Amino acid sequence: MRASELQDLIVATLVRKQGGSARRWRLAVGPVRVRDRATHPDINWSIEPHGTGRENAVIEKLLDELRLSHSLVEKD
Repeated sequence: MRASELQDLIVATLVRKQGGSARRWRLAVGPVRVRDRATHPDINWSIEPHGTGRENAVIEKLLDELRLSHSLVEKD
């Protein structure tokens, strides 16, 4: 999975589960940062949410779930 595909999955899941617009969630999620697999062999991506406190809590909970099934991604 590529970083942009992961971001699309995150946004689509948030819209489906929480409602709101994809644009708003995309802004709240921010970009997916891909790390080098040599230094991050277990999970090589991260996201720093930029939403409200409530949005960030929802995003972080979803990220915890997705890290189990999508631990490694490729750069775009």
